[in-house]
Amino acid sequence: MARKPRPRNRSSRRNRNHSSRKEQTSEKNDLNAAPQEPKPVHIDKAELREASLKRAKSRPLRERILAFFRGEKNQDYKELIINTEALERRVARIENGILQGFDVERLDEERMVGAIFKGKVQNLEPGLKAAFVDIGQEKNAFLHYWDMLPGANNDPSIEIVRENKKKGSKNEVKSVKDIPKAFPIGAEIIVQITKGQIGSKGPRTTTNLSLPGRFLVLMPYAGQCGISRKIEEKPERNRLKGIISNLSLREGMGVIIRTAGQNKPERFFNRDLNLLLQQWDEIEAKIKSQESPCFLYQEPDLIGLTARDFLTDDVDRVQVDKKEDYDRLIDTIQRISPKSKSKVSHFNEEIPIFERFNVERQIEQTFMRRVLLPSGGEIVMEETEALVSIDVNTGSHKGNRKDGKNFILQANIESAAEVARQMRLRNLGGLVIVDFIDMKNKGDQRKVFQKMKASMADDKAKHNILPISQLGIMQITRQRHDESNSSGIYEPCPYCVGRGIVKSPRSISIEIQRKLSSIVRKFRLEVDSSELKIKVFLHPGVLRRLRGPDAKLLERIEKNYDVQVNFEGSDSYHVENFKFVDETSGKEIR
Repeated sequence: MARKPRPRNRSSRRNRNHSSRKEQTSEKNDLNAAPQEPKPVHIDKAELREASLKRAKSRPLRERILAFFRGEKNQDYKELIINTEALERRVARIENGILQGFDVERLDEERMVGAIFKGKVQNLEPGLKAAFVDIGQEKNAFLHYWDMLPGANNDPSIEIVRENKKKGSKNEVKSVKDIPKAFPIGAEIIVQITKGQIGSKGPRTTTNLSLPGRFLVLMPYAGQCGISRKIEEKPERNRLKGIISNLSLREGMGVIIRTAGQNKPERFFNRDLNLLLQQWDEIEAKIKSQESPCFLYQEPDLIGLTARDFLTDDVDRVQVDKKEDYDRLIDTIQRISPKSKSKVSHFNEEIPIFERFNVERQIEQTFMRRVLLPSGGEIVMEETEALVSIDVNTGSHKGNRKDGKNFILQANIESAAEVARQMRLRNLGGLVIVDFIDMKNKGDQRKVFQKMKASMADDKAKHNILPISQLGIMQITRQRHDESNSSGIYEPCPYCVGRGIVKSPRSISIEIQRKLSSIVRKFRLEVDSSELKIKVFLHPGVLRRLRGPDAKLLERIEKNYDVQVNFEGSDSYHVENFKFVDETSGKEIR
């Protein structure tokens, strides 16, 4: 006799299906909801230093001996990490395992800062004391009159030690008054971009061209030679002055010795000058052969900049994860600094290079509003159109003394160092306001001020720091050549148009009632006895408000003004938008 089939447990199957549907619904809700602001990440810097120290000990013996003779300590271990992906190339500069510099290059975008163009003067604005130049780009370039004067880009951080001006030059611009005659509308002009396009503002340019090399900066039209004031030792400055005197410069050209040229033999400068003159000859050939507006020169990509600017003597190791970039970097270094080749290695492990060296989680911190401090305090950073505001908070501090005095100074000093680091990492510029925790002691204020100056001493961007004011605020200006890193990652919210807020349904309900009363009154003045029917198109969130808490108010308007109001809601409407239509004629009422 055949056995009857065992009945299935329908209840358990229903439970499984129900839980599965709940999970799917939960997943959909997660995707529909706005992303939550990430919590600040605490990064153990002691752990990063320890990992860096291990890598420092594993260096080849020759490099460790050289580091010893340079007077370096074990804890001063500097690395460059280069990561290349399909659309981005990133270079991280880490010191003792801690991220101190971060550059991003988007491979589908051109590098504009430093680019040289042959353009035409489109307009002169005497009120702005500026010219607008057509360089063949989306927006005309902005050229201030001061940037058209010869040698106007001389920096106070440069000491001029030799004049090499062109003799017998008749058309030289000597003052701002000469500019309209020297560069009338339609005149051709050679300009270099000093600040890329930011938002709706076109690029800023100068006629004082400069071509940076490894140890020198060539200025084809300046006619002045100088030395960076960051080179402080007097005997070394005197030696470099002698080298400048011996350089074979063409008439009217100038050079500046960079800080990387400190303690370098004279042959390095001669080789660098020859390479720069070859570059300039190529640019000059294009100037003569091509019609304006045209592109003449572009700064090298991040691989070239790494070889030229980042790979200095104090850098201990460079790791590159893409073989093509590694080969190109070695080839570039071979031409400008052959001894540095031994520092460069190809990273070919399976784990992503930025994760391998704990860089990725440090970069994530640069896109957060809040950054934690070691003592438990925090800084909150807000980037606006006009300025950057930074607020220092106590948070959950770990101060030892109950009165908190020790902690306040400690938190402010920590925040000063972190603010300087974050400004470099985020590429923040313009006016920066730092609101420190209140300190009544003038000595403590000076300590924080000195800490900020020391932390920004190695920042290559020009900056100015003012002491803490009576309101406990420090003001900093920092030069920025391009958009901040966050502006390249984020774009303004299309819903709130970058404001970060939208009007509440209550506010929109009040506006609709106010507008409705105004429309009905005007209609009654024009037509005494006609029946009025109005349809309102609006967002469902506002409609719920009008049919809920504000329903009686709406009924009062209909009764007092003898008007019939109908509604039509749609999720596709913006919460702040609404429209009135006369149902009789079908026309919109404004």
